[in-house]
Amino acid sequence: MRNVLRPLRVLGGAAGTLLAVSVMVFAATALAPGDAAAARLAGHGGPERIAELRHQLGLDEPLWTRYAHWLWHAVQGDLGTSYTNGEPVARLIAERAGNSLLLGAVTAVLLVPLALGLGLLAGLRAGRAADRTVSAATLTLVSLPEFVTGTLLVLVFAVGLGWLPAVSVPPAGEGVLTQPRLLVLPVVTLLSVSLAQNVRLVRSGVLAATGSDAVLAARLGGVPEHRVVLRWVLPAAVVPAVPVFARYLAYLLGGTLVAETLFGFPGLAAALVNATASRDTPVVLGCALLVASLTIVLNLLADLLARALNPAARKSS
Repeated sequence: MRNVLRPLRVLGGAAGTLLAVSVMVFAATALAPGDAAAARLAGHGGPERIAELRHQLGLDEPLWTRYAHWLWHAVQGDLGTSYTNGEPVARLIAERAGNSLLLGAVTAVLLVPLALGLGLLAGLRAGRAADRTVSAATLTLVSLPEFVTGTLLVLVFAVGLGWLPAVSVPPAGEGVLTQPRLLVLPVVTLLSVSLAQNVRLVRSGVLAATGSDAVLAARLGGVPEHRVVLRWVLPAAVVPAVPVFARYLAYLLGGTLVAETLFGFPGLAAALVNATASRDTPVVLGCALLVASLTIVLNLLADLLARALNPAARKSS
């Protein structure tokens, strides 16, 4: 019975989370000073024209009516139209989200093996030169905000050496994949903090695992070191790191605001910033739901992976 009810509880929790996110985002955008009509006209229309546009957009209706109308269409797959240009929100998000997902996916593909490899290296060489080097590098990176790291990268590799473009804007009519060089600086910027924190987390897990009775017994029993690492150390180090990895992957795949803004990358972040500034509530809601959905899915996958790697968790469930 428990196995039957668990998926229903998970789905119910996910639906409740998305509903709560939509309510909070809608309230925040609706109660902020100004509205989409005034932002759209930007001083080019008088009070009568603004009132007319507000009526056309439905902004003169009560908040609960506007939210209920949006929610009714959203559950049917219709996220509405942009207040700014009248385009369907789903199309706008699809056009921008592809670039953000590409940037996040490339970063994630590099993040996971690098974090595991450097964390293992530092943990297995605790107190030695390799550990000190990795620890010093990660401490430095984690202390720098992303915009500082990105700015330094631009100064060195774009302005100073001229190896890479300072902005990641593809030529008109071309996609990001036509010029992979555009991805290098945003990806390295995103990797800076996330890699540093995950390396330190894996290192801590490795140190805890190497001091366990199972690892000590295996080493005393003459088990080869590579088998000890793969059989006992790595799983024990990965299990506590999986939920943190999931949060970072959700951040990377859901909209990399700082990096996209810094490099002018044509992703979801730019659309979200513009929509927030213009009080374009349907676009803000659509972006928020996409990020929330990715976060929920990745955390659920992380939970499943952690249970698969941890026998005790499997038994208790």
